[in-house]
Amino acid sequence: MDYLEFKIKCLEQFREILIAELSMIGFDSFLENEEGIDAYTLESDFDRVAFDEVIAQYKVDAQITLEEGVMPKVNWNEEWEKNYDPIEVDDLVYVRASFHPSVPGFKHEIVINPKMSFGTGHHATTFQMLRHQGEIDHQGKRVLDVGSGTGILAIMAHLLGASQVEAFDIDDWCVDNGNENFDLNGLTTRMNLGTIREVRPQGEFDIVLANINKNILLDEMAIYAGLLKEKGFLLLSGFYTEDIEDLNNCAKPLGLELISQQSKDNWAALILQKKI
Repeated sequence: MDYLEFKIKCLEQFREILIAELSMIGFDSFLENEEGIDAYTLESDFDRVAFDEVIAQYKVDAQITLEEGVMPKVNWNEEWEKNYDPIEVDDLVYVRASFHPSVPGFKHEIVINPKMSFGTGHHATTFQMLRHQGEIDHQGKRVLDVGSGTGILAIMAHLLGASQVEAFDIDDWCVDNGNENFDLNGLTTRMNLGTIREVRPQGEFDIVLANINKNILLDEMAIYAGLLKEKGFLLLSGFYTEDIEDLNNCAKPLGLELISQQSKDNWAALILQKKI
């Protein structure tokens, strides 16, 4: 079966948004490049109406231009290896693929083979979430990773000493990939499939991690608050710096107090603490 190839030029800050949107409508592989993303789906899985709706939604804001083609066969591992470089989050953690050597000088190391899944640490949101995790005591804590993607944040929680880590994602591709990455990093937990309302994790948690997007975060904020222990921490990212006020306004009435924030490439990340 042939793969359809879509070369999408777009603004950098929209790359992961488009990856997330397209993965929801049947696209299973992505390559990021300097101009945007290359997206791939089996011809039999392609939904033209849904695809056109996604492109139309972001075309103006993301300055999208598009080229379509057919790729008969793709060696995804080979293509991915050409486009993946290790990442350094201060001296906290070195994130590498299995084909990269270890590098000394870091407190922790994560091995991630994302196979086109979301969340390699390259994007500003994941980078900032990892950095914020380094500021929170995870030792002996119970941690929930919402929309786990490759599982990188759950793995970080494990390395920081969490006693229990739960993770889930709505994409079965991410779940399979995340469990592979858990195995690579010594986690015995398994990633679950579904939304937070479907998975229904049972609180209370010391730390909740959610790197998704603004609309989902706003919709699920009350659920996160309900799952947190008093004095527990909620780490959020996946939205722009100008959205911080909206997130904070949603969190305050739920007893969540903003205690730290950062921004990178106009993407924001927050640490909130449950006060009541």
